[in-house]
Amino acid sequence: MAWLGSIILLIIVGLIAGFIARAIVPGRQHMSIGATILLGIIGSFVGGFLGYLLFHADPNGGLLQPSGILGSIIGSIIVLLIWIAVKRRSGARA
Repeated sequence: MAWLGSIILLIIVGLIAGFIARAIVPGRQHMSIGATILLGIIGSFVGGFLGYLLFHADPNGGLLQPSGILGSIIGSIIVLLIWIAVKRRSGARA
């Protein structure tokens, strides 16, 4: 049952990180709650990967790992900016 607690914690951190990233990045993003949670979860793994690259710390024995709340927010901002750029580029062609 410990994995269930980890999943719930990942969802809560994902929601918080995704919401803060959406509040920091200018402009309006049309995203649902589920998309915001997914943004935060992906941002958490991006933040963990960047933490590994910058600090060469590997506490969990893996290259792709979840990060703390600050790393999750930074990763979520990066993912959101990439998502906006890709969406804008694909929208310009149509």
